[in-house]
Amino acid sequence: MSTNIADVATGFLAALEVAAKTGDRNSVYPFLAPDAEWVTPQRNLAGVDEIQRELTWVGPPDKLDLVFERGELVELGEGRVALDVRQVYTLKATGEFAYTRLRRVELTVRDGKVSRYEMRSIG
Repeated sequence: MSTNIADVATGFLAALEVAAKTGDRNSVYPFLAPDAEWVTPQRNLAGVDEIQRELTWVGPPDKLDLVFERGELVELGEGRVALDVRQVYTLKATGEFAYTRLRRVELTVRDGKVSRYEMRSIG
């Protein structure tokens, strides 16, 4: 895997994790290509302008804390990489375990930017 693709993917995922925990999505946008695709089970968005306007559901849950456990980044070829992410939710008030979600994230990196983000549930 090229160092550039790994660096872009890792930086993007770190920014996305911060956005999910704080609700501040501004650090995510610089990683996106102008024509980026954002594909999730809930909806598909096209272009960084639409992503900025419509990506309102990325943010911290009201009564839960969230921890991300990232798997290894795997090269799929042609600028594509993938990893599995385990999201662990605990109650803010007590720290008690609430639930987990398993996700598969696939990214396409083109010219140093994320041109496609796809996330799906795997468990």
